Parts: sequence; C-alpha cells; structure tokens
Amino acid sequence: MPAQRIIHAPERFALTIERLCRHLIEEHGDFSNTCLIGIQTGGVELAERLRTRLAEMGISGYDYGKLDITFYRDDFRTAKGPLTPQQTEIDFLVEDKRVILVDDVLFSGRTTVSALTALNHYGRPAQVELLVMVDRRFRRTLPVRANYRGLAVDTLHDEYVEVQWAETHGVDQIILTGSEQ
Repeated sequence: MPAQRIIHAPERFALTIERLCRHLIEEHGDFSNTCLIGIQTGGVELAERLRTRLAEMGISGYDYGKLDITFYRDDFRTAKGPLTPQQTEIDFLVEDKRVILVDDVLFSGRTTVSALTALNHYGRPAQVELLVMVDRRFRRTLPVRANYRGLAVDTLHDEYVEVQWAETHGVDQIILTGSEQ
C-alpha cells in the first residue's frame, strides 16, 4: 500500500487561506475590476473558501464563476473511460477585467492552459492570474507559474498530492501519497 503523510495540517490550512486572501486584497484592493473563477472541481472548492473568507473581511460584489475545462484538455480524446464534465457557471464577461483563476494543485500546467483556452469564450481579460493551494514544483511540462500559492511541494514523479476539504473529507489538510516502499 502506498505511504501517506499529512504535509499540511488543519492548523496551518486556515492560516494559508488567510494569507492568500490578504495577498489578494493587497494586489486587488476592493476587487472592483476583478473576478474570481474556480476551475472545476478542486479549484472551485478553494475558490469557495476564498470567497467566504474575503466576504468576512468585507470584500464582496465582484464577479464569481466556475469553469469546466473537460473538453478543452489536450488529453480528453485519449481518456480510458467516459469523462464527466461539470457545470460551467459564468454569467458575466471577463472583458477588460482582472481574472484570478483558482485551482487546488498545479502540476504539469495542462489544466491551466486548458482553462485559459476555455476562458477565451467569455471575453478578453485585461489580466489573468493563477492562484493555487499547492504548487508541485519541478514537474512542470508547460511554462506555467502561479502568481499566488499556498504551499510549494517538491515531489517525486510517482507521488500524488491531494487537497482535502472539511466539506468533503471531514478535515482540511493536504496529503502526500507516495509509491510503495
């Protein structure tokens, strides 16, 4: 059985969300020309948590959406099984706005590139930034980098990083699963 270990415990998890929100406020002010878009599915969970904390900090009124990238992926035709697309919920244009794309884990960069392609259907943004909870460094296959990151993790090729949320897993934590020893 693959070894599992907690690399980001619940106590630090809340602090990371807080730090990300404060960094966003520092860069975006009152969010008057900003929109927050979570990439289905893991990015939506993080975006919801950020949105909740930002509201507690007095930041609201910005556009918020959820973006499905299933059919924009470069590997969807080679998938071994049927893909299950999620709902895209963007009822606004991103034209001339500052877009914050949110995802849970940045690994190869392919998800981000797919999201950028899908985002083109909603206008031409003034700027696009990427916020991730976990940046798996040294494993990028495309030239993508996060503007905001909660945690940087150096992983081996056969390791897997999973962000677990209290709403779905009962606890906020980040798990690293390695190969059998």
